[in-house]
Amino acid sequence: MDDTICAISTAQGIGAISIIRVSGSEAIKIVQSIFSNEIKSKETHVIKYGKIIYNKEIIDEVLLMVMRSPKTYTKEDIVEINCHGGYNTTNMILRILLDKGCRLAEPGEFTKRAFLNGRINLLESEAVNDLIMAKTDSKRKLSLNQIGGKLTIKINEIRDMLLSLMANIEVNIDYPEYTDNLVITKKLLNEKLNEIAKYLSKLVKESEYGRIVSNGIMVAIVGKPNVGKSSILNSLLDEERAIVTDVAGTTRDIVEGVVSLNGIEVKLVDTAGIRETKDVVEKIGVEKSLEIIQKCDVILFVIDATTGITKEDKKILNKLDINKTIIFANKDDLKHKKIITNFEIVYGNAKTLDGLDNLKNKLIEKFNISEINRDLTYLSNSRQLDLIKKANDSLINGLNSLKNNIPIDMIETDLRACYEYLSEILGERYEEDLVNRLFKDFCVGK
Repeated sequence: MDDTICAISTAQGIGAISIIRVSGSEAIKIVQSIFSNEIKSKETHVIKYGKIIYNKEIIDEVLLMVMRSPKTYTKEDIVEINCHGGYNTTNMILRILLDKGCRLAEPGEFTKRAFLNGRINLLESEAVNDLIMAKTDSKRKLSLNQIGGKLTIKINEIRDMLLSLMANIEVNIDYPEYTDNLVITKKLLNEKLNEIAKYLSKLVKESEYGRIVSNGIMVAIVGKPNVGKSSILNSLLDEERAIVTDVAGTTRDIVEGVVSLNGIEVKLVDTAGIRETKDVVEKIGVEKSLEIIQKCDVILFVIDATTGITKEDKKILNKLDINKTIIFANKDDLKHKKIITNFEIVYGNAKTLDGLDNLKNKLIEKFNISEINRDLTYLSNSRQLDLIKKANDSLINGLNSLKNNIPIDMIETDLRACYEYLSEILGERYEEDLVNRLFKDFCVGK
C-alpha cells in the first residue's frame, strides 16, 4: 500500500458534480502539481477553490477537499476533487492523475485500505458496501448499525468473556501455586459457559433476521392455471407485470417483481400454472415452477375460493412443504364456502383495494417482520452467518465435553476455536485471498 490510488467516486454519467478521490502518501503532492492554489500547508479537512491546470491548459474549476492522515477514511492523506459532472471532464482529470503517478484503484480498495490500516474492521467494511447497495430502509439501518460498531460491541463482549475464562484456565494449569486467581472448577465453568451460550445463541437466532433483511424474502406464487396468480402479482406490484386472461396456461415462464413490506424486500415470483400438459413450452414452465418451489422462502399456493380445494389442488399440495406454504383463497369477494385444511390459509382477492391486506399481514406475522425492525443489529451475509454458527457449535462442543467429564484443559480447545471464529467475523484473523475476494464486489470509488 505504498502507492497512491485514485478513482471516480460518484456514479458515471451526466450530472452537476463528480468526485474523484485520491489516497496515499503522495496524494497531496500529486494534486498540488495540477492545482492552481496552494494546498501544501498543514491545514486539514479544508475545502479549497481553484482550477485544474495541465500543460498550461485550464481543464476545470474545482473544489478540493484536503484531509491529512490519520483522521481520514483510509488513515492516509486524501484529496477529493469536486469537478463539474459529465463523462469528458471527469475522465480527463482522472487520466491526468494517472499520468502524474497515481494508480487506478481496484474495486473497494479505499475501504480495503481502511480495513488494513485499522480504521474499520471487516464486519464494518462489508457493511459499507451493503449500505451502498441497500434497496430498503431496513437494509440501510442494518448497514449503518454495523458500520457504527453496535454489532462489533456485542461480539467483543462475548470474546472478552471467553478470553477471561481461557486466561484463568491457563493460570490454573501453569501456575497452580497462585492463589489470587479465580479457580475454574467444573461447576463454575458450566455456569460461565451457559452464560456465554445465552449471548451467542441470541446472535445466531437473530442472524436469521439479518439474512431476511439482507436478502429479502422470496415468495413463489403457485397453483393450477387460471386461479388468479398473475392478478395477485400485478396487484402487489401495483403494475401490469404479468399478462392476465381467462385462458388457462397464459403464464408459461417465470415473471418476477419486488415490493417492500414494512422495510423488508419481498421478491415475488409468478410461476406457470402446475398441471399435466402435452404443450412443450408450457411443460418447461411447469418444470421451472417446481424448481422455484424448492428454493423459495414461502410458497403462496393460490386456489379459487368459490370452488374450494379441488382434486388437482390436492395433488399439488401433497408435493409442498406444509411449514413454508400459505394457501391463498382468491376471489373471496364472490360467494364461497369455508375451507378446511391443515395448511395456513388466508382469504382475499386481487380485485378490491384491501383484498390483499390479510396476505400482507400473514407474511409480516410468519417472518416476524415487526420484531425484525425493532433492533436491526444483526449479522447478515453468508460469511458472517457461517462463522457465528461455527462459533456456537464450538461452544456447544465445550458444554458437551464438560458433561462427559472431559478434562478442563481439553475443553479450552473448544473455547479457543469459538474465540477465533468470532475474531474472524471482525477480520482479526483473515486469509489474504478472502479479503481480496470480499472487496472485489465493491464499486471502484469506494
